Amino acid sequence: MEKLREEMEKNLEIKGYSPKTKKVYLKEVEKFAEYYNKRPEEMGKTEIKDYLHHLITGKKCSSSILHQAYSAIKFLYVTVMEREWEFTSIPRMKKEKRLPIVLDTNEVSAILKSTNNIKHKALLTIIYSAGLRVSEAARLKITDIDSKRMQIRIEQAKGAKDRYTLLSGVALDILRKYWSTYHPSFWLFNGQAGCTHITERTIQKVFENCRNKAGITKPVSVHSLRHSFATHLLENGVGIHHIQLLLGHSSPKTTTVYLHVTRKDLAKITSPLDALTNL
Repeated sequence: MEKLREEMEKNLEIKGYSPKTKKVYLKEVEKFAEYYNKRPEEMGKTEIKDYLHHLITGKKCSSSILHQAYSAIKFLYVTVMEREWEFTSIPRMKKEKRLPIVLDTNEVSAILKSTNNIKHKALLTIIYSAGLRVSEAARLKITDIDSKRMQIRIEQAKGAKDRYTLLSGVALDILRKYWSTYHPSFWLFNGQAGCTHITERTIQKVFENCRNKAGITKPVSVHSLRHSFATHLLENGVGIHHIQLLLGHSSPKTTTVYLHVTRKDLAKITSPLDALTNL
């Protein structure tokens, strides 16, 4: 199994998968092998189907977890072991179509105003104002901030792609106040050790604390700031194509989900109930 793991790790690196995806795939394959206590070479479509069914009925896994397991096992058998993937015999669960939960501008403002810690304020402000993923915010370097062009460079984001996004004037002012207090030298937001960047979990905790202080009861996470950025741009008349570029989406289909949550057009529609009288 160790030799197979090394071969899979090598193939993942050759394919250019991110360290996070690589870790997830290796873990999912490990759990698959442990479930049967057999080597993957000794198993086939029957074991794979039964294992995926176990994840659904026994472990009650979400569709996203199931898709991770499916993709990891498929990568192992097809790419690493060079086996045929009998896709008609090993069906894939349909992905759940969920709309993102979005904060309105007043709620975003309340969250950003809820802390006097300038580092925390700068961190959440830059995430919302530029539509960043948590991992992107954590790995920002000082050199990624281009105040002359008012842009932020996102280096090797999801899908191993570079992109530029907006640098808000308000965010820049807050960043300057933050810099004058903390004087970061390489990473824009240092971790506690000082020699590396802030962790994603720390950013999540910062958001959760600010959300609770602001009295926001919606089930939102720090990623909701990115969803809110996209939705608010759309409501302000920015086109889907430009939002797609700012978010770094490979396909416009991913970006069009925000058409379903914007209130720009919905606000113009009157409920038929409002036409009724004598209620």
